[in-house]
Formats: sequence, C-alpha cells, structure tokens
Amino acid sequence: MNMMRDDSLPRAFAQVRTRSLELAEGLSDEDCVAQSMPDASPMKWHLAHTTWFFETFILEPREANFAPFHPAFRVFFNSYYNGVGNKHPRAQRGLLTRPGMRVVRDYRANVDRRIADLLAGGIDESLATLIELGLQHEQQHQELMLTDVKHLLAQNPLYPAYATDAMAPSAPAEPLAWLDFEGGLAEAGYGGKGFCFDNELPRHRTYVAPFALASRLVTNGEYRAFIEAGGYRDPALWLAEGWDRVNSGEITQPLYWVEQADGWYEFTLHGLQPLDAERPVTHISMYEADAFARWSGARLPTEFEWEFAARQACLGSGPAHHPDAASGAGLQQMFGACWQWTSSSYAPYPGFAPAPGAIGEYNGKFMINQYVLRGSSCATPGGHARPSYRNFFPTGARWQFSGIRLAR
Repeated sequence: MNMMRDDSLPRAFAQVRTRSLELAEGLSDEDCVAQSMPDASPMKWHLAHTTWFFETFILEPREANFAPFHPAFRVFFNSYYNGVGNKHPRAQRGLLTRPGMRVVRDYRANVDRRIADLLAGGIDESLATLIELGLQHEQQHQELMLTDVKHLLAQNPLYPAYATDAMAPSAPAEPLAWLDFEGGLAEAGYGGKGFCFDNELPRHRTYVAPFALASRLVTNGEYRAFIEAGGYRDPALWLAEGWDRVNSGEITQPLYWVEQADGWYEFTLHGLQPLDAERPVTHISMYEADAFARWSGARLPTEFEWEFAARQACLGSGPAHHPDAASGAGLQQMFGACWQWTSSSYAPYPGFAPAPGAIGEYNGKFMINQYVLRGSSCATPGGHARPSYRNFFPTGARWQFSGIRLAR
C-alpha cells in the first residue's frame, strides 16, 4: 500500500490497523498465545509488537508528556532492535500468557487513539515517513500472522481450519514453457516515487546474461514425481547442508504434505485437503528448490534475472489463503502465488546505507547467511508485490509460502 502524504494517511492508518484485528477473528485466546516454533510468533505478539512500533518510534519522541501504556511492554514486544534496549527471548514469546488478549486489544486502541491525535495536529514529512514505514511494517506482519497461525494449527492432529470458506478445486495448470530473455545491462532496485524498503536501494546497473525462465511455478504433481523418482534419496542432487538435513530426517517432503493410506494430502489454511496436483508446490526450503532444479536439468534464477523478467509481468491478484494453479499464456505466477527462491545471497546493493539510529536495524543487519526470495505469495498484502521487493530467509526456512521457479 503506497500512502499519500496528505489527509489520506489517517484513513490508511485505520485500515491497516483494523485489518490486523480482522486476521485474529475466529481464533480463540488459546490460539493467539501459543508459539509453535522459535521462528514463528503468537498472534497476540504480532498484534502487540506492531503497536509497540508506533508507540516506541513515533509517540515516544513526539508526544507531549509521553508515558508508555505499560513500561514492561518496551521489553516484551521489542523484536530485534538492540538500539531500543532489552528484548524478551524470541523463542519464549509463547510463554507470555500475560498480558492477555483483552489487554493487548486495549493497548492497540490506546496507541491508535494517540496516533490519531498526533496526526490531527499536523503531518510533516518526517512524521509521514515514519507512519508509512510503520504501516508497511505492520502489513509485513499481517503476512506473518497467516503463516505463523498455519504452522501452529498444523501441529494439531485435528488439522483445524483457519479459513471458514471452502477451497475451490483448481483448474488444470498451463503446460510449462520456457521463455527466453536476451538480458543485457539492466537497472536493478526500486526506481519509483512511492514507498520502498531500504534493501531495495540504491537503484544500480547490473549485467544479466541471456537466460530462460519457466513460464510458471513448479506444481505439486511435478514435485510428487521428484519424490517418487527418489529425489530425497540421491545425494548428487543436494547441497551438502541440505543432504545433512535429509539424512537427519528433518526434510522428507514439503512441510505440510501428509501421506495417508489413500494418498497424499496437504494441510492448508482451509484444513487438510487432498493434494491438488495442479497447484504450485509451496512451503519448500531453498535446499529442496535447488535439488528439484538439479533433478529437472535446470537451476534457480538469480535475483537479477528474476527482476529483469518480472518487469514484464502483471502483479497478479490480491491476498488469498492458498495459491491457485497457473492460467493464461506468458509469464505467470510471478506475484500472488508463492515467494520464489533465487540463487542469490542476501547482500547489500552497491552504495547501500542503513538509516541512522535503531530504525536502521530494519533490514541491513540481516544481510548475512540468508538467500533472496522474489515475488509475493497468496498471503502477501496488496502493495507489497513489485519487481524490486527483496524477501529473505535462511536456506532451511519452509513455513512461508515459498515455491520454485526454474531457470536455465
């Protein structure tokens, strides 16, 4: 969402904040406090942390006679900002049974009212920039709310559904085609006038050699063929660290696939569903994506190849609970289905400089030991799908909607 620097900003603030609460509707208080793994956070924590962001970075330095809603929240709901102070251990967020959801909702309402009062007093460029960053940050957490609650519910043998609507069957996926790109000297990074994150800057030139890109994402059916052909038993296909994880039993199949007597199923936000061979395979680690690509006689694209091609693609549909099969001709599913692993390490662009102060910890300090994913997923809020957007995760991460696009 690109917010205008005028009286639309208070309206955008209210819309984004309301959307976060809507994502928690239908969940019990027990659902909202549990933490299924250290990489995932409870729904309650997401709702509080996004509020903490506005209280800490906007109200504290700007509000006359500032007083925190609760002094302990500065530590409880700090994520990774060392410049702010101490943090509650990430892996123990699920142990914070108190404050309860009612208090967290009160916290949100209190901060929302104070931000509204602040905006009513006038919006300068600095304030508008921080509000916009806070809203973009909250929208990133909205995607995490969906992926984290999916991981939580998947641990329950009842396989409860988050979404109340039925998941419609998909149409057959379009046959995979190879699309050729001449490459050349290209501009990479954000070049528009709206919002972008600091890791998309500065825009710079890079050379892209001629390459070909698959017209769509790899499907469940294609990935099932990889499994049946012994893909998880062939060390020649795997990066060393990935093969170690296969041997340890950590990686045996896509994260939410469940094999039962009558065939394969997939846990979705709609609950446990028969595996749809036409939909894109998702919740894949970089190791699995790379192994499948080798098995296919292909490779993963670099992030610059991906961006070069994506500038010719449409942005796709809005948020949903599960990716659909590819439809239509040309370059499909670049946006709105699954994040796509690239072979590029997450590193700063030439000339990158983080913002001063604690706010500068947003992206820059994570530019090590991670790989870039491009595009957007079915859970990504509108406005976060653009050719220059750089997502990043460790190579073993699987709980995000991550899929495979082949290149050669």
